[in-house]
Amino acid sequence: MIRIVIAEDQKMLRGAFASLLKFEDDFEVVAEVPDGQQAWEAILAHQPDVCLLDIEMPHINGLELAENIRRAGLPCKIMMVTTFARPGYLQKAMDAQVEGYLLKDEPIDCLIRAIRRVMKGERVVSTDLAAALFMKEENPLSERETEMLRLTREGMTTGDISKALFLTRGTVRNYLSSAIQKLGAESRQRAVTIAEEKGWL
Repeated sequence: MIRIVIAEDQKMLRGAFASLLKFEDDFEVVAEVPDGQQAWEAILAHQPDVCLLDIEMPHINGLELAENIRRAGLPCKIMMVTTFARPGYLQKAMDAQVEGYLLKDEPIDCLIRAIRRVMKGERVVSTDLAAALFMKEENPLSERETEMLRLTREGMTTGDISKALFLTRGTVRNYLSSAIQKLGAESRQRAVTIAEEKGWL
């Protein structure tokens, strides 16, 4: 039997995945959970063969959970199932060495085949996503600009950043302004979002 943990914050979709997978004679769904923290606990408790993880979940997102699984040296196969065809997300998933990355709008048969393929040692990526990975843009941000956006994401103000990095406020503003301009954003928060989506933070 292939033992599976499903982590998906949308209740209806989580139930649909579980119901459809249970029709397969060689699949056993050992846990269905709505967030990353419960997924981590279920993975430790059940030691599944495969983890089906949504990316955007409360508490711990799917990408962070994948990194936790790898750091802990757990043997389970990791499959991301997402609505987001974002190259940045896919790149982070590849960096975490996930075995599968599928879009939620694919037929259930694709998911079933993908689970069996990863259990054989293959890596499975949706065709649309694979194309997006090859079309990945070059990061235009300097190391300093990236650092400014990371600190902004953490909720730090210009004053906080200037104190933390021993820079003048004007210097911090210049770096942030440059990052915003390079990303074609209208604000530093929007610049953070764009950089995150593209996998540059």
